Amino acid sequence: MKITPIGIWGGYPNKNEATCAYLIEQDGYRCLLDCGSGVVAAVQNYTELKDIDAVIISHYHADHVADIGVLQHAAMVGMQLKEWDVPLPIYAHDKDEEGFAALSYKGVTEGRAIGAGDTLELGPFQVTFCETDHPVYCLAMRFTNGERTAVFTADTAWKDELVPFAESADLLVAESNLYEKYLGIIQGHMSGSQAGKLASQASAKQLLLTHLPQYGELSEILTEAKKTYSGDVAFAEIGKSYQL
Repeated sequence: MKITPIGIWGGYPNKNEATCAYLIEQDGYRCLLDCGSGVVAAVQNYTELKDIDAVIISHYHADHVADIGVLQHAAMVGMQLKEWDVPLPIYAHDKDEEGFAALSYKGVTEGRAIGAGDTLELGPFQVTFCETDHPVYCLAMRFTNGERTAVFTADTAWKDELVPFAESADLLVAESNLYEKYLGIIQGHMSGSQAGKLASQASAKQLLLTHLPQYGELSEILTEAKKTYSGDVAFAEIGKSYQL
């Protein structure tokens, strides 16, 4: 399983970059996790758009879906040129009826409903889902190929249920959007210390910090994560391939 960060930012992209998104690959199968601002441009550094087999959306905030429309237009052009296999499946929850309906477009993309507790067989992967603690319904995701496991928290505040969900993950990709001083003030997100605590309690083998803020001194978030997790921890690095 190869995992490539496409973007690492929360809320909006840093200059010339993209919001939080990941490309997950194995045996020629490619799944794009989230498709927010700047993602369609950025992901083309690592794959042709037509070679993406599926998209999974964690929730409908703009930093996770803003580029769905332009991806749909790329698929429409690809269909017209007979270069794409369509429809491209986009998996997301259907608790936001308007957001879910927008995933299906002119026969080139097709929204497919997922929810907490579901198991999705997706190419070489089995994907399960857990509801997070966020202002809107949002899904964490656990990918396994039968041998290795990667868990993505998506956007969330601390939630006890994420500990068993992330149990023994080879790679835990945890949102770390908050500096410690904002805990209890900004809702729906975790700090570096909480991401580390989750990795520690879940006995994860490696921790990547993602969904980062564009302000402040980022090293503080990494320092706090290292206080609560003694394993391998780093910021997710755009374009770096993590092999499991």
